[in-house]
Amino acid sequence: MKNLTIILSALLFLSSGCKFNKYKQPAVSVQSVKEVYTCPMHPEILRDKPGDCPICGMFLVKKEADAQRLGTVELESLLKPTNEFVVSSIPVTVMQKKEEPIEMEALGNISYDTREVGNISSRVSGRIEKLYVHYRYQKIQKGQKVFDIYSPDLMTAQQNLLFLLKNDADNKSYIESAKERLHILGMSEQQVQQLIKTGSPSLTVSVYSNFSGHIHESVNGGNMNKEPGAMKDVSLLTEELSLKEGMYIQKERPVFTVYDPSKAWAILNIYGENQGLVKTGNKVKIVPETAPDKAFTAAVNFIEPFYRKDSKTLTVRVYFNNSSLMIPIGSQVKATVLGNTKQAWWLPSDAVLSLGMDKMVFQKLPGGFKAHKINTGMIYKDHIQVLSGITETDSVAINAQYLMDSESFIKIKN
Repeated sequence: MKNLTIILSALLFLSSGCKFNKYKQPAVSVQSVKEVYTCPMHPEILRDKPGDCPICGMFLVKKEADAQRLGTVELESLLKPTNEFVVSSIPVTVMQKKEEPIEMEALGNISYDTREVGNISSRVSGRIEKLYVHYRYQKIQKGQKVFDIYSPDLMTAQQNLLFLLKNDADNKSYIESAKERLHILGMSEQQVQQLIKTGSPSLTVSVYSNFSGHIHESVNGGNMNKEPGAMKDVSLLTEELSLKEGMYIQKERPVFTVYDPSKAWAILNIYGENQGLVKTGNKVKIVPETAPDKAFTAAVNFIEPFYRKDSKTLTVRVYFNNSSLMIPIGSQVKATVLGNTKQAWWLPSDAVLSLGMDKMVFQKLPGGFKAHKINTGMIYKDHIQVLSGITETDSVAINAQYLMDSESFIKIKN
């Protein structure tokens, strides 16, 4: 019985070995044939023609015998932390030194040229008897009558002249002094001659405008807006003037301010990376959004030496003659500022990664790429200026974003 058990065990072992060899044979060598097929799940199965895997039944796939071998990667590189070293075969690029004709896009609006602002005031204190303007932005012309004023001082000066003419007509010096007094108080030569002709003092004297443009009430010495170039609320633009007939005004204080719409400037906002490129005299092409057909070319006349409230953009002014263009004040404009040609070292923008205040690239080293900090300047189109950090012989990854797994993984060593 014991011998029978030994014999059965031997037969079972031989039977299992034959079954295992059935799957192994016929085995083929990768080098012996041009086409080799294998099972994706059981790579030990090799055949010289398509078929099914004898183990799992999956369809055999062709095995590439001429696959390219990857470059040797040092074990030391693979063991480096991922926040310091990246193994990749991504293409690289280098800095290029070239001159770029800088063009900067800017947005802005049209505003009055405050150098051409005129003030209308009275030379005497008195009461407004008649008002000939009634609302803001009312158009007036030079020489147009604005209001009539009654003034006790002016009435007294007229009576003094008439008294001299009647009682001391030969005293030429006194008479000329009396006339000059009336001129100082605001009466024109024509009004003085009319007074002499009629022999009767006028109860009111008319005040005329010496300017053409849009009229506004004078506030704080003639400033229409709290901030240069700023526009008021639309609901306030054409509301009636608060100055009414019967009100008293003080002498030599501005009553109305006149803004000339034919003299205007474009106020353009220049963003941070381009602020150092704008100089006085740079050519500017301006396209009004409301009238693209009225595009014109001018030059930067003034760069404001301050930042406006709630704005971090540099403001430049472009003066121009609006008499023929007649672009509405307050219109939005697009502008292209032609900066000076800049010679510098440039990298593609995609090769530089921004980490807030820091800028970095992935520098090519033996075996992979290392995160490296650089100092950058302006950005123009799809290039960024490199100030320092790498040399013209250093290769960097052409796409830094591709190599960045997460900003939290980036660790820059200076």
